Amino acid sequence: MASISSLLFARHLRAEPTSHVMFWKGGALKREGPGLAFWFMPLGASLAEVPLDDREITFCFRARSRDFQDVTVNGAIGYRVADPALLARHIDFSIDTSDGSWNQEPLDRLAGLVTRSAQQLASTAMAKKPLTSLLEDGVAAMRDAIHEGLVSEQTFPGIGIVITSTRVASVAPTPEMEQALQMPAREKIQQSADEATFQRRALAVDKERAIAENELANQIELAKRQEVLIGQATQNKRLEAEAAAQNVRIAAEGQADNIRMVEEAKVGAERARMEIYKTLPPEALLGLAARELAGKLQNIGHLSVGGDGLSPLLEQLLRKKAS
Repeated sequence: MASISSLLFARHLRAEPTSHVMFWKGGALKREGPGLAFWFMPLGASLAEVPLDDREITFCFRARSRDFQDVTVNGAIGYRVADPALLARHIDFSIDTSDGSWNQEPLDRLAGLVTRSAQQLASTAMAKKPLTSLLEDGVAAMRDAIHEGLVSEQTFPGIGIVITSTRVASVAPTPEMEQALQMPAREKIQQSADEATFQRRALAVDKERAIAENELANQIELAKRQEVLIGQATQNKRLEAEAAAQNVRIAAEGQADNIRMVEEAKVGAERARMEIYKTLPPEALLGLAARELAGKLQNIGHLSVGGDGLSPLLEQLLRKKAS
């Protein structure tokens, strides 16, 4: 915006380099150019200021798709003034000579002109496709349709402006339709999540079953080994018992053989002694018996010998001596 100051009847204008100023006096163009600074007399003077910097117009359009669904498009359009003198002839950019403010709203009028053209292009593009296709194509297709239409339109070069850029932020249906369109995707995502959960649970069950089977197999293997060990221990005990019994039998047989040999020796000795006794005379036997008796008197407390026992022996002994 140009800055105007006053000094008595004269006034001074100073414009920024991004503003193109035009000064008319008496209907004739006296000065024009960007960033001017000069003194002028306000009587009979006219001033216009056209911005030269790149500007941007935001928009929000609502139109219907081919299947009669409401669609909202948000974005921005960039433009630049290429011919300020030509634009000043189509749109009023005159400024007040006292404070430098615009007498009209030229930028709003220019923005309305651009946005109406963009809205028509967007409506045409949306009417060609159903809602799902518009959403699938996304912002890129809508941006290209609007930008190419604005650039190819001769209205803007004819008034001295150039469309520099077009940006589309979103192409969106109504909230109700968006929720309805999102439902199948949500259901599919939920189904995928449920399947993943089921697979994780199934995998966990498989792992638990494998662990249980492994533990059972280990228990069975341990039981088999324990059975083998018990069988081996039983066999060892049986062998030990058999060995002990064999040792006892051998010892018993040895002891029996020893007893038999001793008894046989005793019997043989007794038999031999009896054979000797057979050949001895009675008096010798009597003497032997007396000697045997004398050797055991210390163990005999009382002895009674009757006449019936000694009489025959004495008689026989006396007869042998007499003969």
